[in-house]
Amino acid sequence: MSSASTSSSLKVAFSHCVQQVRNYDYHHYLCLLELPASIRRAGFALRAFNVETSRAMDVASDPKIGLMRLLWWQDAIDKIFKNKVIEHPTAQALASVVSEQKISKSWLKRSVEARINDAQRGDDDIYQTVEELEKYAEDTSSTILYTTLQAGGITSTAADHAASHIGKASGLLLLIKSLPYHANRHHQFSYIPVKVAEKHGLLLKQGERLEIRTDSREKLSEAVFDMASTANAHLQKARALTESVPKEARSVLLPAVASQAVLNSLSRVGFDVFDPRLNRGILGVNPLVFQLNLKWHSWRGLY
Repeated sequence: MSSASTSSSLKVAFSHCVQQVRNYDYHHYLCLLELPASIRRAGFALRAFNVETSRAMDVASDPKIGLMRLLWWQDAIDKIFKNKVIEHPTAQALASVVSEQKISKSWLKRSVEARINDAQRGDDDIYQTVEELEKYAEDTSSTILYTTLQAGGITSTAADHAASHIGKASGLLLLIKSLPYHANRHHQFSYIPVKVAEKHGLLLKQGERLEIRTDSREKLSEAVFDMASTANAHLQKARALTESVPKEARSVLLPAVASQAVLNSLSRVGFDVFDPRLNRGILGVNPLVFQLNLKWHSWRGLY
C-alpha cells in the first residue's frame, strides 16, 4: 500500500473514531476536545476502543455474539502489538497510536478481559461488594485514562493515582446510570452488590439463588446513595492531588467534571435512577451549562 493511500486510510479511521465517540459517548467527546492537539488523536482512538468494547454486549441480539466481539478485540490487541494489519477502522487507529506512542498492552488487555469476565457472569452471579465493582471500574475506565496519559508521554505517579480514582468514580457512576437499562433488559439490578442490597433490604434469597428486588424505588435510592458516596470519595481524593499533578496531565483528567455532573444530577432527583430528568441534556445537565463548566475547568487547569 502506498504512503498516500495509508495516510488516507488512517484519516478515515480516526474520523470514524471521532464519530463513534460523539455518537455514543458524547460527554467524553467534549472532554477530548479539550486535549492538546498532540494527544487528541490518541485520545479519540482509545476512547473509541472503549466504546466498541463497552457496547459489545448491548448491541448484540445474542449474548454469545457479544462475547465473540469481545474475544475478537482481545485477539485484535495481540495482533496490533505484533504489527499485523486489521481491517477495522478503530483497530487501525489504535494500531497507529500504538506504533507512535508507548502504550502498555497490559492496560488494553486488562480492559477487554474485565468486560469478558463480566459478560460471562450468570444472571444470578451478582457482585458481592462495592470493592469488586471498584475493581471492575478501574479495569474498564481507569485504564483508558492511564493509556491516554501514556500517549501524551506523561509520567507522573500523582497523575496515575488521580486517574485511578477518577476512573473508579466514572465507572461506578456509569453502572449506577445503567441500572434502569439492565432492570428492563434482564429484570435484575445486576450491578448492585449483594452487601449493599442486603443492607437496604433489597436482597431476596430463593434457596441458593440470590436476586435483587426491583419493586422498591425508595430502598433502591438508598442503595444508590451508598454507591454514589463511594464514587464521590474517589473524586475528592483525585482532586486532593491536583497540585501534585503536572499541568499537562490535567486535561486528560477532565472526565472528573462529567462524573461530578452525574453526582449532582443524582442528588437533585434524590438518587432515584428512574427519574427521567437524569436523561435530559448531558448527564442530566443543561448542555450549555455542562460545556461552560467543562471549559472553565479546562481554562483553570482543574479537573
